[in-house]
Amino acid sequence: MLNKIGRLDSEATKEIDNILYKVFELLDEDKKEKALKKLYSLSKTPNYFIREYVGKKLLDYADQRKMLPITKKMLKHKMYGIRATALFYMYNRYKQEPEKMLEILGETFEDIPWEAESIINEMWKKYPELMKTRMKKWVKSDNEKQRAISFHGMEKIAKSDPSFIMEFISDAIDDDTIEVQKKITHILTQVARSNPIIVYPYIREWLAEADDKRIKTIWVSMKKLANIVNQRSKRDKERDFVLLTDQTIRDWRNDENRNVSHMGRKLFRIIGK
Repeated sequence: MLNKIGRLDSEATKEIDNILYKVFELLDEDKKEKALKKLYSLSKTPNYFIREYVGKKLLDYADQRKMLPITKKMLKHKMYGIRATALFYMYNRYKQEPEKMLEILGETFEDIPWEAESIINEMWKKYPELMKTRMKKWVKSDNEKQRAISFHGMEKIAKSDPSFIMEFISDAIDDDTIEVQKKITHILTQVARSNPIIVYPYIREWLAEADDKRIKTIWVSMKKLANIVNQRSKRDKERDFVLLTDQTIRDWRNDENRNVSHMGRKLFRIIGK
């Protein structure tokens, strides 16, 4: 009996392999309905790791001309697990064709969000330059969920290309949707911890011309960063970040811009305790 949650052990993978062997055997015998019944039963599990494993193993079937249309149909199934399994199949099938995979993700990210985010995360690791180009388009979408997911996984380049991230955020800082704002604050805190010397001048510039909504977005991020500084005794490995954040907040208190100085004073109440 396969677990509904948790990673797979050798017994679980053996059980899945046996089921898939029967699925493949039924397909070879042109018993498609029986094959799909078994495959759907296996795929509709709430266990993420089963869906991931099954999606990958579907590539082991000898006749991929049969499997591809099956998985395309699965992508539109009413059951989430079946859709998710198919998306993992697509990812493994098109690993060497990232542009094709991005097209598929662009059509499925709303219906299969968890798996789409996981795959996007991996693609930032493997294809950062392509992701930079494509996410610039996604962040301008009329679909707020697509704009939000354009930020997902971007922390993978927080150390290597912080300037790209900050310019990317500059174009979206005033997006008025909650999902996008949450993504912005998450990415800001991540990149600031990696490259504070690059991040804080951008934030100061945003603050100088900010309305109340933008100030709130920046405050959420800066408050998190200030709280990390406040726990600096536990964060020795982030010494440069702590020192630069501390000094930035102290400098902001006396900034000539009212928004900046007000933010600096509020943040100093946290680090000055």
